[in-house]
Amino acid sequence: TCAFCPGLIEQQEQIMTVEGSGDWLMKVLANKFPAVTLDNPRAYGTQEVVVETPDHRPELENLPIGHIARLFAVYAERTKVISENPKIEYIIIFKNQGGTAGASILHAHSQIFATDFLPPHLLDKSQKVQAYKLKTGRCVYCDVVRRERRSPRRVFDDGVAVAFTPYASVYNYELWVMPARHIDNITEMNAAERTSFARVFRQALKKITRLGLPYNFYFHQVVHDEDQHLYFKITPRGSVWA
Repeated sequence: TCAFCPGLIEQQEQIMTVEGSGDWLMKVLANKFPAVTLDNPRAYGTQEVVVETPDHRPELENLPIGHIARLFAVYAERTKVISENPKIEYIIIFKNQGGTAGASILHAHSQIFATDFLPPHLLDKSQKVQAYKLKTGRCVYCDVVRRERRSPRRVFDDGVAVAFTPYASVYNYELWVMPARHIDNITEMNAAERTSFARVFRQALKKITRLGLPYNFYFHQVVHDEDQHLYFKITPRGSVWA
C-alpha cells in the first residue's frame, strides 16, 4: 500500500531514476500535492520528492555510506537542473523523519523545494554575510569553521567535513555540518566531500534515532548569491514549541 514501494511508485510522475544492481537505487518524483507549480505565477516553483531506497524498511542512517553519498550527488544534480530556470531564486532540500518533524510517509524520502520567492530571513542573512566580508575580507562561515574546529562543540572533523553543535542552538542536539573548504553550494562538492558528509550524517542520525528523537535536516540555496558557504543543519525535534 506504500506509494513509494516498487509496484506503486511506477504509477507516479518520474523525474529521475538512479539505477542499481538489478533494481533502481533511488527515484526523484514530482510531488503529488505541491505547494508551488511552474504554471502558477502567484505560487511559482517546483517541488520534488527523492525516494532514497526501494526498500520500505531501512531509514537513511541504515543505508551504506556509498548509498548516502550517492544521495548527495542526486541532490546536486537536481539543484543544477532546477537552478537553470532563471525565475528560481531559492532552493531548500530537506528531510522530515518522524511525525513530530512533519513526516507523513514512513518510506525513507526527502524533498526538494524551489521557488521564485526568497524568504526574508535568508535575504537578511546574505546581506549580513556580505557586510562581514566587506568589513573583514573573510567569509564568516570560514571563520566559524576555524573556531569550532578548536572548540569543545566539535563533534566530527576528518579534515574534509566538520560537524559541530552551534554556539547558540535553536534545538536541543542541533548539529551543523560544513565542508572545510569554501564552496558555494552542493553542486561544487567533490566525491571526497560527499563521502565525508555521508559518514557524519550516518553516525549522527543513528545516535539521534537511538535517543528516540524525530529530526529534520535541511540546507538553503540562494540561487543568485554565488559566494555562500554550504552548510547543513540537522535539527532533532524532541519537544513541541508552545
